[in-house]
Amino acid sequence: MPTERDTVLVIDDEPQIRRFLRISLVSQGFKVVEADTGSSGLFRARETLPEIVLLDLGLPDMDGQQVLQELRTWSKVPVIIVSVRGQEAEKVRALDQGANDYVTKPFGIQELLARVRSLLRQQRPMDVTTSVYHAPHAGLTIDLAAHWVTLNGAAVHLTPKEFAVLETLTRQAGHVVTQTQLLRGVWGPGHARDSHYLRIVISKLRQKLGDDPQSPTLLQTEAGVGYRLKVFQAHSP
Repeated sequence: MPTERDTVLVIDDEPQIRRFLRISLVSQGFKVVEADTGSSGLFRARETLPEIVLLDLGLPDMDGQQVLQELRTWSKVPVIIVSVRGQEAEKVRALDQGANDYVTKPFGIQELLARVRSLLRQQRPMDVTTSVYHAPHAGLTIDLAAHWVTLNGAAVHLTPKEFAVLETLTRQAGHVVTQTQLLRGVWGPGHARDSHYLRIVISKLRQKLGDDPQSPTLLQTEAGVGYRLKVFQAHSP
């Protein structure tokens, strides 16, 4: 549940969208701040220091991608892109520039609210020893500190690259991690275009974790963008 200080900044030039989001968010206990241009959105972000930003890309004074880029020079606030642009290239660009999630208009409000709550949970301060993640629906447990993975109680042996990819996805569980982010983070900047490396590792992970490659429910593919790990429960050991 949101706390008294949970402020959502909505940057969108459509009054009806802002009104719809304001009513929906306020009904869930959030405080809502609005801006109808990119420049005013950046000003409001500095002024109010929101817990999360909902950002449209089609703004009248500057492109939303520009707003995101500028915001990321000084803030790590979670950002969900909410845009009519559904092209893969737009999604990849936004996620690579630091967006935490991407929702295409028209959208279901319950799904958007769930994504807002999920991002806020990730931002909550937690014990620094938290490193154990469970996916009860898959019988999977991942201990990041111990580099230990079990499936239905049995140890799963992963290569260093397989574990590194799984660790990255686990830390961003429930959210898309782009191919570029994974390749740069695991293989290094020089391998940002070597997507075949990643496909092989994802295939091996699905096999070892018992995730049906024809209909994966754990390691989900966002076509042309990246991968999403189904939400985990985090615990302190």
